[in-house]
Amino acid sequence: MTIRTGVYPGTFDPITLGHMDIIRRGAKLVDKLVIGVTTNPSKTPMFTVDERLATVRREIADIDAAIEIVAFDSLLMDFAERQGAKVIVRGLRAVADFEYEYQMAGMNQQINPRVETVFLMADVALQPIASRLVKEIALFGGPIDKFVSPAVAAEVAARVDKIGRKGS
Repeated sequence: MTIRTGVYPGTFDPITLGHMDIIRRGAKLVDKLVIGVTTNPSKTPMFTVDERLATVRREIADIDAAIEIVAFDSLLMDFAERQGAKVIVRGLRAVADFEYEYQMAGMNQQINPRVETVFLMADVALQPIASRLVKEIALFGGPIDKFVSPAVAAEVAARVDKIGRKGS
């Protein structure tokens, strides 16, 4: 029997309720879901890779599925190949996401045609959530508890206290 492995890549800085929705649903589509935690060179992360790995592990602990969390710093398609994945799981929030993700899926298909990209629409209530916006709201002292778990909200608040709020 062949195990169908999927990869759900992201920076997860921080992991949001939207990410968790895609993880729960994506895990139902494959036998094993590998959550690939990476750093986007065009973004400045609030948390280190090790901190994000630990947070993702804690947040997915109650999900009854075969899930592995792995850091990577390479082309997504190379990472997927190393994991034995045949599927890349990507979440979509809005039309702007689709345009970017469509272009990336096309490029990835050219790099490795053996791996398919599957798009999952975020739950309607979670569609506006973006890690970038969560960090921005937190940095200006706004509430983020509707967008992340209580534990993540506490971690973000502690980090903001450490680095300082904006507009203070």
